[in-house]
Amino acid sequence: MERIVKSACGFCQTGCGIRVHRKGDRILKVTGDPQSPINRGRLCQKGQAALEYLQHPDRLKKPLLRAGPRGSGRWQEISWDAALDRVAEALEQTRRSAGPEGLVFIRGSFKGGYEGAYLARLANVLGAPNIASMAPLCYVPRVFGNQFTCGYNPVPDYDFPPAGILVWGANLAETRPGEHLDTIRALERGAALMVVDPRKTVLAERADVHLSLKPGSDLVLALALIQVIIEEGLYDKPFVEDWCVGFEALAAQVRPFSPSFAAPRTGVEAAALRKAARLYAASRPAVIQAGNAIDHSPHNVQIARALAILRALTGNLGVPGGELLGEPPPVLPMGSPALDLRDKLPDELRDRRLNARDGFLPQVFYALPQSITRAILERDPYPVRCAYVQGGNPLLTYPNAARTFAAFNQLDFLVVADLFMNPTAALADVVLPAASCFEYDAVIAPPYYPVVQVQQQVARVGDCRSDYAMIQGLARRLGLGEFFWDREQECLDFILQPAGLTFDEFRRIGVLTGRKDYRHYEKGGFATPSKKVELFSGRLEEWGFDPLPGYALVLETPSVSTDRNDEFPLVLTSWKVEAFRHSGNRQLESLRAVHPEPVVWLHPETAAPLGIRDGEPVWIETPGGRIQQKARITEDLRPGVAGVDYAWWFPERGVDRFYDWAAANINMLTDDRGERGKEMGTPRLRGLACRVYRDRPASSD
Repeated sequence: MERIVKSACGFCQTGCGIRVHRKGDRILKVTGDPQSPINRGRLCQKGQAALEYLQHPDRLKKPLLRAGPRGSGRWQEISWDAALDRVAEALEQTRRSAGPEGLVFIRGSFKGGYEGAYLARLANVLGAPNIASMAPLCYVPRVFGNQFTCGYNPVPDYDFPPAGILVWGANLAETRPGEHLDTIRALERGAALMVVDPRKTVLAERADVHLSLKPGSDLVLALALIQVIIEEGLYDKPFVEDWCVGFEALAAQVRPFSPSFAAPRTGVEAAALRKAARLYAASRPAVIQAGNAIDHSPHNVQIARALAILRALTGNLGVPGGELLGEPPPVLPMGSPALDLRDKLPDELRDRRLNARDGFLPQVFYALPQSITRAILERDPYPVRCAYVQGGNPLLTYPNAARTFAAFNQLDFLVVADLFMNPTAALADVVLPAASCFEYDAVIAPPYYPVVQVQQQVARVGDCRSDYAMIQGLARRLGLGEFFWDREQECLDFILQPAGLTFDEFRRIGVLTGRKDYRHYEKGGFATPSKKVELFSGRLEEWGFDPLPGYALVLETPSVSTDRNDEFPLVLTSWKVEAFRHSGNRQLESLRAVHPEPVVWLHPETAAPLGIRDGEPVWIETPGGRIQQKARITEDLRPGVAGVDYAWWFPERGVDRFYDWAAANINMLTDDRGERGKEMGTPRLRGLACRVYRDRPASSD
């Protein structure tokens, strides 16, 4: 008899609701849950490949110990006890010889649950100050930008619904399917749509205004929109007068950023820019859907601030159909001190963390990728000798991949926990087989929604274990077992305690939804020092950061300001595709059939003078390096831009070729020692100057 188990998909950060159809111990199929408030039954390509992912023959199933030189692909299967003993021994040996700062714990892509908090908990009770995460490159810059402006991270209210939608650097159709469905429904009800993207996405095809900007010019474009709204008096005067501070300073700041000034710097015609500003201001209530594109700039926090200011100027904060304070369900939040035990890390050790003296925002506690590689290679400010990587592949995802490769090769000890062998894991001393989202229970709290969903174990593969089980086993061997629950379910009970639920009770409920709070500020103001929306942030000024977006007048994209225009005349950008999650899923035949090889998008006007034809291999080069991908000639990308595929390696080419990890890897082109953001240390990952060619020799400079 068929039985359906409700759960959540863990193949990306969204945490879509799924229904697992079982007969006995056999899983028949996985379908989207139509009752899930996140995806309402829709599954993306990754979710549709769930069983292929779960049952793939290349899944890591037993712990592996390196049995040859690094990268040789020679491994010995060992027991979990032997593996955890070896890892604990290496952690303790490094702590004794190099100090706890000689350890680094690297968190990979977010899985939807609390795995990152478990790793941080271990690091804190171990006294290790260096924890790395995706924070400077994904989502968190947008959160900070909103919090410093209006005191909260807004949630779009599609229920009312909005009359206008501004999608900025987000391909919702491929990366956030639930919000894409909400957007389509709003359009069907008459909402106006504006899209900011150099690429013609699915939504850009339907947009009333598509602003195809030069990659890297987001801040100038945002300031120009603000300038039009203020200059033409399109802002919500009562809201600005009653609930905003710093309006006059903002007006003076953006005065130079007229559409005619912004047009040559952004590539957007002045008339189109004015049209977009007027349409957004007139289509009230409205929401802004910002994506990962703005996170990949050194100015990410200031871009996010500018978008938050747009929301405030137009009176779209807190109103039905606008952007609300979403009260999350009453569970222990991620980053809670009660969960990560940050108070167990002594202040003198916290002050020795990498980047502690770099002057970033006080909220920034993580170790930057470029700082990790510098510490390993140059022993600056001290040597890092041992790394634990949880669900990550830094050789593909860290900037300056060649330097990352050199650094990881110099570690005394590297352990990687993952579901599949990958290039980073191939360098490890110990590889731990991680369980997929079908193989352990969890509480899933996706970042874009005030929703918590259940994830339930429905299968078991080999000797795979959850991240919690691995970390708890290490803690026990390090004499820190008192800080971890004996059973993972006890930890989940602790997370659910504020809701008054045990995990077994939550298992039956399946979903907890938060509350949308309309005009919350009328009850006590905004959660800022002034209790108002801070267009001018005194707090940022006090800390030494720009109190207004664009304070330093960032006027040019790198492709315009570089003195090597003749050598590198194009602008590089990239994006995520639906089939893959970062460097993952390249083993899955169904997904590779959809997207079989890496491609670089070029407009016909860009390709023709270079003699490049569709489908042929081409070189993409920056001052940092070069890679090869196949050309895709399309009018769906603005001229002068190279849209380079992200995170490519080739599992099918084998470890003897080291999976050709560098051949098409975009991070062979990025720089980790140049420009970086003042607030979070983010390097520039899009908007880089580059060139594309068929067969000309690489530059010798």
